[in-house]
Amino acid sequence: MDMSQYLGMFIEEARDHIQSLNDNMLKLEENPDNLQLINEIFRSAHTLKGMAGTMGFVNMQKLTHAMENVLAAARDGKLKINSNIMDVLFKTVDALEEYLDVIVATGSEGTEQNIGLVNSLNSILGKPQEQTGVEGKKVSISLEYDEFVMRAIERAHSQGFNVYKLDVELDPNCLLKSARAYLVFKAVEELGEIIHSKPPVQDIEDEKFDFEFSITIVSKEPLEKIRERILSISEIREVKGTEIKETKDVTATESQQEVTKGQEAQSTETVKVVREQKQAVTKKTSQTVRVDIERLDVLMNLVSELIIIKSRIEGLAKRYNGRQFEESIEYLERITTSLHDAVMKVRMVPVERVFSRFPRMMRDLARELGKEFELVMSGEDTEIDRTIVDELGDPLIHLLRNAADHGIEDPEERVRNGKPRSGLIKLSAYHDGNNVVIEVEDDGKGIDIEKVKKKAIEKGLLKEDQLDLSDQEVIDFLFLPSFSTKDKVTNLSGRGVGLDVVKTKIEQLGGMIEVNTEKGKGTRFVIRLPLTLAIIQALLVTVADEIYAIPIASIKEIIDIAKEDIKTVQKGREIIMLRNQVIPIKYLHKIVGRDIDLDKKKYTVVIVKRGEKLTGIIVDKLLGQQDIVIKSLGKYLEGIKLVSGATILGDGSVAMILDPNVLAAV
Repeated sequence: MDMSQYLGMFIEEARDHIQSLNDNMLKLEENPDNLQLINEIFRSAHTLKGMAGTMGFVNMQKLTHAMENVLAAARDGKLKINSNIMDVLFKTVDALEEYLDVIVATGSEGTEQNIGLVNSLNSILGKPQEQTGVEGKKVSISLEYDEFVMRAIERAHSQGFNVYKLDVELDPNCLLKSARAYLVFKAVEELGEIIHSKPPVQDIEDEKFDFEFSITIVSKEPLEKIRERILSISEIREVKGTEIKETKDVTATESQQEVTKGQEAQSTETVKVVREQKQAVTKKTSQTVRVDIERLDVLMNLVSELIIIKSRIEGLAKRYNGRQFEESIEYLERITTSLHDAVMKVRMVPVERVFSRFPRMMRDLARELGKEFELVMSGEDTEIDRTIVDELGDPLIHLLRNAADHGIEDPEERVRNGKPRSGLIKLSAYHDGNNVVIEVEDDGKGIDIEKVKKKAIEKGLLKEDQLDLSDQEVIDFLFLPSFSTKDKVTNLSGRGVGLDVVKTKIEQLGGMIEVNTEKGKGTRFVIRLPLTLAIIQALLVTVADEIYAIPIASIKEIIDIAKEDIKTVQKGREIIMLRNQVIPIKYLHKIVGRDIDLDKKKYTVVIVKRGEKLTGIIVDKLLGQQDIVIKSLGKYLEGIKLVSGATILGDGSVAMILDPNVLAAV
């Protein structure tokens, strides 16, 4: 039977089960006596084993079976969970994830790589290494059996019966395979009871098998007699028989139990994961349908074209003043807006999709660093465009590792400084207007500004006579390539790659990052991202005969100022005072490289915001607000930082979309 058609479904469901294993095992590490958690983990492992077996992924099946045995012993009270057992279980989940990655890449699980891990799981129960079966010799219980069959085997042995597994091979020229298999079943049932078949009986009846099948039989008759009885049936090519011995799950040996008692004195909790939840809120069942992202992209492109033609019709409507025409345009606008919102909601996914991978990572990181900290996550239900979520993983990994390695101090140092022994790292997400804000905050030692200055001088980025920089300007050095405050390179940090990757990726997504820090108190990284990268609202402005678009989400306000209100300060910088706040002024025609005479008595200023920083951009004229479809510039123009994309206007002309982050920085 061709199982390739089910591969995509298997991969999706396996990922869900592996994530569930990780989440529940983190909770179990905090509450090792929680039987409900053990049952949840057992069910996930059991389901994953069955799925892997159905798909023919024997190595995954074998590994989950060994894991299942350990969990069954814990569930039955024969084994007490401790930190060493949890380490082995976590390694098992990692190995399952590696197998799944290989399956995604190649369609098969490859060769078995985790025999030692299977033996580690077996050794927890004091079980010997499983041996492969040969004809006439006893073998351990096959991994293809579920709990029901295993209990039947145990009962059979307790009542003095023998249990055999017989592999039957039919002649390749056999025409009626299912009829021949029926004769085998009928002959065997005269000598004993069949308790299992592979493939299942229904598949054998429907001839959904090749020329081989296996049956497991409980009988008092010797193996050779049953084998000869099957061979007496015509068109049977070969029969291989093995006897199955009883295998019981046992608790650890006395010496192992002594080790366990000693381990129980150790704390199993190095990192605690907390998800902030609202009280008294009933959990709503999620009803979802998995849709290929390419189909959503096609739908989004169609909506984009609809919005473009809507803008074109609006332009024509201004020339022809007909009331019915205007009413039709208004109706079309309502429809396209509603359709746009509906498509956007389809593309939206909660950030939990990316947050869920971090608790396990932070748990391992705490052990590696020898630190203690609590990870608090909130706002996991905050939704953002699917394309952005898929790109968020790497930046957040770097920021969380940075918080654990650079931010959180060693437990002893924290105690000396009057802080709790365990540190706190917060990961939160929330909506702010048309943006999604993600914050990574720690209560560690904060950024040492003087140390950053010293490193900048060492690298030739800063001169001795330039030390009057603001703290924010000094912190910006951290985002430069190859810049690190670590004195020693480790496998976690010291190469100056992390924050450079973060800034590059966030700006590619049309977002920005801010840093707030206080020495001895902690650091907070704030990431602001657009809700979507497809369709946005923008303000159209002109410089001479060129049209540019500025995203509305980055505009604070638009004002008119008199020429005499523009003041010149140090180094020829021009500023204005707005409600007692100093705002630097820049001319858009200079930024885009146009040499025009913009000598007016009054100027139109667009105030753009970059976090808390405001910058005034003087433009020639405002054309108004409009929904625009963002089009990529392509790989040949991707190096132009000032422009984040382009859009097609209603009259067919092209307008460049300006990046507000660069506008405020140039």
